[in-house]
Amino acid sequence: MFQKLRKKIRKSGKIDFSGIFFYALTLLRKDIKILLFNRIINFSCYIKGVKLGKNVIFNGKPIIRRYPNSSIIIGNDCKFNSAKYSIGIGLNEPCAFVTIGEGAEIVFGKNSGASGLKIAAKSKITIGNNVLLGSGCIILDNDAHHSNPTKREQNIIPSRPIIIEDNVFVGIQCVILKGVTIGKNSVIGARSLVINDIPENSIAIGNPCKVIMKKNLI
Repeated sequence: MFQKLRKKIRKSGKIDFSGIFFYALTLLRKDIKILLFNRIINFSCYIKGVKLGKNVIFNGKPIIRRYPNSSIIIGNDCKFNSAKYSIGIGLNEPCAFVTIGEGAEIVFGKNSGASGLKIAAKSKITIGNNVLLGSGCIILDNDAHHSNPTKREQNIIPSRPIIIEDNVFVGIQCVILKGVTIGKNSVIGARSLVINDIPENSIAIGNPCKVIMKKNLI
């Protein structure tokens, strides 16, 4: 933590004592909070039936609601920020992982992470390896309420699986809705509404989200 700070000071040649003190204090508070509470939060996930891989880090307490006979699976080395000051711009709300029916699944691969994420599955949401979800994203594989009032009264909720493949980056405050597949290595611009599939190696943005260019991976 402090090695990076020292390198920045050496490069700049200036000493900003106020900046150094409060920046170091922020990093220290973050590390202490994780050290003190991460094991407690991991244990809370365990007793709620969440399957965690190795080295999963929760910075702040997430909201977890797992419906009976549903699954929430988080792979190795994932990290989730829920604490108010866990990211530079701050968070208004914690992460929330919710399943809302029997057989529903939320699955994270390895080394993925999110800040203030809201994710709710009625069928299945699959998030691959090395996926980064920006602050305040919402991922819903269901409509929560049917648009037809008769079916709404019958508690019929439309749902289709979501797949986010490996190495995808999703910008802040994006909304990803049911039935969407986002191909590997793609980037979704901030505040996009994703209602259609996005091919791999794409940069897409907008409401509704559309591909604006293909990524050059060379």
